[in-house]
Amino acid sequence: MDLFDLMAKEKLEKQAPLAERMKPETLESFFGQEKIIGEGRLLSKLIQSDRLSSILLYGPPGSGKTSLAKIIAKKTESEFISLNAVTSGVKDIRDTVQVAKDNLSLYGKRTILFIDEIHRFNKSQQDALLPFVEDGTVILIGATTENPYFEVNGALISRSSVFRLEKLGSEHILKILRHALEDVKNGLGMYEIEIDDKTLAYIAEMAAGDARRALNVLELAVLSQEDLLGKIQITPEVIEECLQMKYMDYDKNGDNHYDIVSAFIKSMRGSDPDAALYYLGKMIYGGENPRFIARRIVICASEDVGNADPMALVVANNAAQAVDFIGMPEGRILLAQAATYVASAPKSNASYVGIDEVLEDIANRETGKIPYYLKDGTSLKLERNYSGDEKSIRYAYPHAYEGHYVKQQYLPDEIKDRRYYRPSQNGHEKIIVDYLNRTKFSVE
Repeated sequence: MDLFDLMAKEKLEKQAPLAERMKPETLESFFGQEKIIGEGRLLSKLIQSDRLSSILLYGPPGSGKTSLAKIIAKKTESEFISLNAVTSGVKDIRDTVQVAKDNLSLYGKRTILFIDEIHRFNKSQQDALLPFVEDGTVILIGATTENPYFEVNGALISRSSVFRLEKLGSEHILKILRHALEDVKNGLGMYEIEIDDKTLAYIAEMAAGDARRALNVLELAVLSQEDLLGKIQITPEVIEECLQMKYMDYDKNGDNHYDIVSAFIKSMRGSDPDAALYYLGKMIYGGENPRFIARRIVICASEDVGNADPMALVVANNAAQAVDFIGMPEGRILLAQAATYVASAPKSNASYVGIDEVLEDIANRETGKIPYYLKDGTSLKLERNYSGDEKSIRYAYPHAYEGHYVKQQYLPDEIKDRRYYRPSQNGHEKIIVDYLNRTKFSVE
């Protein structure tokens, strides 16, 4: 590279977007992935000992897959070559392999081949790459937003270690934003910027785990105010304009947060799907963690719907798992389905009330012993170690009787007449009431 090339490179780097300039260059400045690169973790050990083999980095956009690959190359003093699975073909792979061979034979230097969106590689591309991954000609670092166990060739998976990067938390993005504001060389430290913690937190929340998006918004906000004299003041209104989204005061640790969550739960409990959707939208718009929302729906499905519609818990639980698998923004559709199902379902808290009454009885009164014939190993124990009327008591197997039911005492003598579960007349519980009325007791 001659002098003019170096000058052009420096100019390009200075004009690069803030997100590009602020990419971490060391493990110490790589925030939010301590689970895989923290002290004593496997990937950290492999990097530090320079014994890294091919790996696949799986995680959402903006979680740092490309940055981590470059840090690894720098730390291990390897040549770094990047290909994109969408635009690169078999010829590009072969050319890269040749470069890697030359690096190794001429300079004794290994080559890290970084392939972005590796899940988009077709079979012929993966087959062309496989022998050189296997013999160590290149150290493959593949990046994907999709689960590699579903999307990547099994042969490549078996020759690679898979590491999952988590979506960055708001606290990690806040660190990145503050670092960008302070960094004079690569960041925005040369500007005199006024921005309060609440506005900064709003950017972090709106980024939804994507550090690149957060930095882009911050840079756009600064550039939009740059022509003003003196200090650059970044307000929620400025961020609102940059995001093309209305600013909403939604502090996840403040009273407003708990008020909205409370209104959401009470709307589902009160069978108002429109209100449930409205408060769900407020939480999504405010950057609430979708897992938190999903947990509230699952709890409501059991606490407030219960056996009046047992499918409510199935729908809510499936939505919670699917949201975790799919992520946002598509996850909003699943949350909306579950919330409206729970809100529209018939309601009963009989199970919830029942278990609390049981726990209160156990804590505050003598509830007696388990009937002898219900204990484990009854058939053997009935032959010995008992006396009196117990000899005439045998466990009655319900399936041996008509209707698969036989009247039999299951509660201890001291509480044999207690009724803990009192199903409502709503939904499926009407069927339960009819069944219980046909059998052992009347439901009040």
